[in-house]
Amino acid sequence: MLNELLDAFEMEHKFAPQTIDNLLDYYQKKYINGEIDIKTYQNIYSCLHEKGAVSAHESSLLEKS
Repeated sequence: MLNELLDAFEMEHKFAPQTIDNLLDYYQKKYINGEIDIKTYQNIYSCLHEKGAVSAHESSLLEKS
């Protein structure tokens, strides 16, 4: 699954994400914009989170605590 996610990101942006966190943020934006459904987003989130990804939203919450 990770390779598919990376390929889709690279096809759209013409470059690789700098971090796995960037990849999670990309798919989070796709969900917010209605480009992917909640089930797809949950699967992507789980996969990337297992690899250590943290979304920008989560990062900002961690910094405040």
